[in-house]
Amino acid sequence: MDVLKGYDLKDITIACLGGHSALDICHGVKKHGFKTLVVAQQGREQTYDRYFRTNDTRGCIDDTIVVDQFQDILKANIQEDLRKRSTLFIHSRYFWVYFDDFAEVENNFGVPIFGSRHLVKLEERDQPFNQYHLLQYAGIRTPVIFATPDDMDGRLCIIKGREALRGYERAFFLADDKKSWEREGMRLEKEGRLAPDWRSAPIEEFVLGAPVNFNFFYSPLTEELELLGTDMRRQTNLDGLLRLPAHQQEKVLKYTGFKMVETGHIACTVKESLLEKVYEMGERFIAECKKIPAHLDPTQKGMIGPFGLQGAVKRGRRILSFLM
Repeated sequence: MDVLKGYDLKDITIACLGGHSALDICHGVKKHGFKTLVVAQQGREQTYDRYFRTNDTRGCIDDTIVVDQFQDILKANIQEDLRKRSTLFIHSRYFWVYFDDFAEVENNFGVPIFGSRHLVKLEERDQPFNQYHLLQYAGIRTPVIFATPDDMDGRLCIIKGREALRGYERAFFLADDKKSWEREGMRLEKEGRLAPDWRSAPIEEFVLGAPVNFNFFYSPLTEELELLGTDMRRQTNLDGLLRLPAHQQEKVLKYTGFKMVETGHIACTVKESLLEKVYEMGERFIAECKKIPAHLDPTQKGMIGPFGLQGAVKRGRRILSFLM
C-alpha cells in the first residue's frame, strides 16, 4: 500500500515480461485505455519494440525496457523506473522459469502485481505443496501417479522428465514397467535429450483423450468465475508426425524422436453439455485455493485473475482435468 501512495491512479501503466502472453495482455488492456510496457530480453525485443509498437491505430506496445536477462527486472533502478510510471505488473510463468530464486519475486519485487505472487510456484511439481495437492483436495479427477517405478502396474505411463539442454522444457517418454522405464530413460539420457535427474521425474498414467485447455478468470471482488475460452496446444515435432500416415511415421522415427515442445495454441470448442462440469471443476479449484495455508499464501486471497486447467475429455463424457 505504501507503494501505491506514490502512484497516479489516473495514469496507470500495465506491464509484463516479453513472452508467453505479453501481446494478448497488451492488446486487451489497450482497449481499456491503459498505457502498456513490456520488459523484453535482449535478442528478443524486436517483437515488442518494433513490430507491435503502438503506431496510430496499430500495435499495442507503448514502451519497452530491454534487459540482458529477465531477472534483471529485480534491479533497483528498473523497479524504480516501473514505479515512476505507476506500473501494475501482470505476471506469467516466466517469473518462475527464468528466475534463479523465485523468493526474490515474492519478497523483493516492489511493484504491485495483478494476481497472486505466491501461487505461481505451486505449478512446479518439485514443491512440497503443489498443483497435485490442490487438484486432489478439490476432488478433480487426475491421472494415477506412481511414486516409484516399482509401483508401475503394467498400464502405459508418461514420464515427465526435463530436457537436457532446456531444463524448463519437458522431455516426455513412455513406459509400462520398471524395465522399460529404465531402458527408455537411459537411452534418452545417453542421446543428450533427457536431463540426468529423470529418475526423479513424475510417473503418470498415460491418458488418451481429446486435449483441452480451460482458460478461466476469477474475480475475488465479484466472486464470479468466467470461462474465457478453450484451446489446445500445438507441439513440435509431434504435430508434424501426426499429419503423416502410420507407415511414414515409422520411417521418420528411425531418424528422429518425437518431441512435445509447445509452439503455440489453436482454438477449439467443447460441447455445451460439458460446460457445467467444466465450471464445476473451476469452482472447486477456486474454493480449494482459498484454503491454502498462510505460510504458503500470506494474503489468504487464493486465486486472483486468470488461470488454466489443462485436461483431456475421455470416452463416456467423463472429464479428466489436470495441470501440466
